[in-house]
Amino acid sequence: MSELEGVNRHLEELRKRLLRIVLVIGIITAFILTFHAEPIQVGQITLYYPTPEPLNNIAAQITNHMKFNLVPEDVQLIQTAPGQAFFAQIYIAALVGIVVGMPIIIKELVGFIKPALKENEINVSRSISLPALGLFIAGCIFSYNFVIPYILEFLYRYGESAGLVTFLNIMDFVTFVLQFLLAFGFSFQLPLVMYAISTSGMVDSNFWRKNIRYAIVVIVIFGAVITPDGSGVTMWFIAIPMIVLYVAGMIVIERKERKKLNT
Repeated sequence: MSELEGVNRHLEELRKRLLRIVLVIGIITAFILTFHAEPIQVGQITLYYPTPEPLNNIAAQITNHMKFNLVPEDVQLIQTAPGQAFFAQIYIAALVGIVVGMPIIIKELVGFIKPALKENEINVSRSISLPALGLFIAGCIFSYNFVIPYILEFLYRYGESAGLVTFLNIMDFVTFVLQFLLAFGFSFQLPLVMYAISTSGMVDSNFWRKNIRYAIVVIVIFGAVITPDGSGVTMWFIAIPMIVLYVAGMIVIERKERKKLNT
């Protein structure tokens, strides 16, 4: 087989895997946009079952939940053009599709790069798949409950002090929230990235402790870049959790290395 044929074969495999990923995300997105989550009480537990209701779909329910929990009092959430609410719901449904479909996404991506990996690297990629999903969800939950409400309230107070009435465009609001959810979801992958790099043998276990000062500087700069205000306050809501995750990852790696040496 020639080199060109090999490249074409890999590209074809990549196309098929990306198509499966897009298909999975698309099916979940369509489900979120088509069905309404209807509550049902079973004893002391509230369960939900889907009912077809496109105009009051799950994405609309999530939008209402975000409005109730994140938008400060006296702030009006509006749409300034036809269709903005619909496209905002598409964004939300697509994010849910990515999160729910994450196991399939990871499986397809690992399957594509598997031929180029060594056996220990394959084992590492398999072992971090579920923790990666868990940390992504944890990052989104942390951002939703502890970061976004504070930042929105903080920025709203700027306008209030100037005597301004605040109206939030639905598209701007949803984009703002999704940016932070994704930023925290991916930033919470930091300890897994550290673990994968160390386990694959690219760096030794002492690398992370020796470079912790540089890592903190990079994390603080990252927090300053993705936060919207220049107060120097909100960036710490991103930087501090990432520093904690870095230290946690470093400790886990060092303990694993000591345990390996003692056996």
